[in-house]
Amino acid sequence: MYELGPPFSGVSVPPGTNILLSGPPLAGKRSLAMEALAVGARRGHGTIIVSTRDSVARMRDTFDALSGEEAEVAVVDAVTEHIGKSTDADMTKSVPSPRDIGEIGVKSSEFFQTFYTEQRREHNRVMVDSLTTLLLYTNLRTVFRFLHVFTSRVENVDGLGLYTVESTAHDTEALSTLGQLFDATLDVAADGTATFTLPDGDVRTATLDGAE
Repeated sequence: MYELGPPFSGVSVPPGTNILLSGPPLAGKRSLAMEALAVGARRGHGTIIVSTRDSVARMRDTFDALSGEEAEVAVVDAVTEHIGKSTDADMTKSVPSPRDIGEIGVKSSEFFQTFYTEQRREHNRVMVDSLTTLLLYTNLRTVFRFLHVFTSRVENVDGLGLYTVESTAHDTEALSTLGQLFDATLDVAADGTATFTLPDGDVRTATLDGAE
């Protein structure tokens, strides 16, 4: 089982679970996903961040503040090169742009290979932040196909997948289409109320303290 971080500490989901975290900008959904990653990283879980909106430096700073600098995290970075900067950080694989969705999938698979197959880690967690950026660069059908493969890969390695999306940036049809691919949802309202619908249909609620 995979335990989540605060404010849902003590709540666990089965291996192979993919969770869609949705809400308006700055509501706190990315913080929830980062907390869930940090819980695993401190226990030696394989930990992957796929960043389509922030540079690898910023993502690592945010993650280190939660998990501690000794915790290992791999990053697929689709931002730094796109904005004309370079990075040679350890455990980082660069992708030219969020538009290169196929390359994002390839680089992510390489990290899964490292953690699950080569290092034989039984628990692996991955966060994709954010699906909204992918939808800005390509169409819904392409993102759906990408996620179909990606979520299946998480299931195959008995991992935990966390995916953020801006609920106010997309219409109901798009969110409903994407929602078909996920086992659980975590919806964050503008007032910080988080509603977590687990794979078994159980519903938990919590109030977030900080913003995303």
